[in-house]
Amino acid sequence: MAVPKRRVSKARRDKRRSSVWKIPAPAFAKCSQCGELMVPHRVCGNCGYYNGREVIKKEI
Repeated sequence: MAVPKRRVSKARRDKRRSSVWKIPAPAFAKCSQCGELMVPHRVCGNCGYYNGREVIKKEI
């Protein structure tokens, strides 16, 4: 049976429980074409443009 040899200190316990390891929320950028918020370095879901070029045909 596995039993802890020593009690875990509060500092060590709290360091493990801290928000250091949590994934941050994704950053958003404005689309240069339509101004909609989008994830950087991805095709805009609203207009289909990326880097000033139409990548996906979107029916408006």
